[in-house]
Amino acid sequence: MSMPPYPVLCTAPGCSAPAAYKVAARWSDGLTHELKTYGLACEGCVGRVYAAAVGKRAACRLAPGETLDGPGVYELHRGERDKSLRRRPDLEAAGS
Repeated sequence: MSMPPYPVLCTAPGCSAPAAYKVAARWSDGLTHELKTYGLACEGCVGRVYAAAVGKRAACRLAPGETLDGPGVYELHRGERDKSLRRRPDLEAAGS
């Protein structure tokens, strides 16, 4: 039995609009690679969510062997895996 689709909402404080972007950074422990999600953002909050992610990344401490890139903004599409998400550097520049 499949689950019905659920709304993916912006995680900015006070916002409940549908999310259009994933703010995340590429992380690896040497064996596993994934996107570490900092937040989800709607069109209006993407700059704010991205700026908060940059601050969180600066405070992040890594274990030996771990790597964590700087945050990026990725287009969010239902049913797509992280590897296929399109990065939007234009939105990163606007949010910094």
